[in-house]
Amino acid sequence: MSLKVDAKQLEALIAEIFERGGCMRNEAERIAMRLMGANLTGHDSHGVIRTSRYMDWLGRGIFHAGRKVHVGLDTDALCILDGQYGFGQTIGEQAVRLGLDKAAKNGAAVVALNNSGHLGRIGDWAEMAAAEGFVSIHFVNARGSVLVAPFGGAEARFSTAPFCVGVPRGDDPPVVLDFATSIVAEGKVLVAYKGGKPLPEGALIDENGTHTSEPEVLYGSAGPDAPPTERNGYGAIRAMGDHKGSGLAFICELLGGSLTGNRATGIEGEHFANGMLSIYLSVEVFDQGGGFADDIKRYIDYVKSAKRANADEPILVPGDKERSVKADRLANGVPMSEETWKDIVNTARRVGRRNCRDCGAHGLTAGAYRDRISL
Repeated sequence: MSLKVDAKQLEALIAEIFERGGCMRNEAERIAMRLMGANLTGHDSHGVIRTSRYMDWLGRGIFHAGRKVHVGLDTDALCILDGQYGFGQTIGEQAVRLGLDKAAKNGAAVVALNNSGHLGRIGDWAEMAAAEGFVSIHFVNARGSVLVAPFGGAEARFSTAPFCVGVPRGDDPPVVLDFATSIVAEGKVLVAYKGGKPLPEGALIDENGTHTSEPEVLYGSAGPDAPPTERNGYGAIRAMGDHKGSGLAFICELLGGSLTGNRATGIEGEHFANGMLSIYLSVEVFDQGGGFADDIKRYIDYVKSAKRANADEPILVPGDKERSVKADRLANGVPMSEETWKDIVNTARRVGRRNCRDCGAHGLTAGAYRDRISL
């Protein structure tokens, strides 16, 4: 059963959980804002469903609160950064800021980030760059997270290896392309496992090479209080686009992992760390003729003028769906499975939250309603 949660009230609760768990208030609010932002744009896989996992990693010393990037190599247009296993919402923001500052001075910059905590929705970083007039390109890997089978394989060898490009459009909303190179992100398997939106048919592959949509293939059968982990599974997520998606995932591992110093995934005993290679380009410098934004608008109009395959389904460009979903969820609440809500309630209980009367959850069953009002 699903329910609707008020975004502002839930964000406040998530921030309180992280503050009670050991983060300073500003970092707790930053984490909550980024997680909630993912939900608002329809990327539930990178949203508040991550709260219990983040807190588990914080408690086990896999993530650390209050970390700053360590700057290794630093030149006019290039830097190599060590995230020191800080929360990705903090480390990612610092890394992007350094890249934008360099690109503002030099027209272009490259930032290699290793050993970061989970960076969340990579589109956040593209939007941050676009808001200041920069094109950005991001290749990401996740060391210690072996989840995706290569094309032709029946067991995991890649992380979900996200790829993202952001393009500013002057005063208009940016174009942001952000996707895992797997058919679905791992977080979407987690959403399905927790009773949320089902997976597309054939998104996973089991040990025998059979395509399936059952999330247990990835996680196995965890106990009621055990966090799901791919180490208990017996299959993998499939790469998107067959050999093409598999090839792009491979490149993300090499650039986001090997080149940054994060290392490609598949190292025995390594815990989770994101690596990200980011390229920043100043539109002000490149757009010598001054027609960049106008040409993008012209091209978007041209693309959308194509005859529709289905008269009831509009032609979209990257970023359109996220803006539409955000408007709906701000107005009507954020949908969430009851299982995900219970995870958040239990996490709040573990850090000493006494009640959730003001958490704004609607459409609960009687049992979940009791959890809502009495922690």
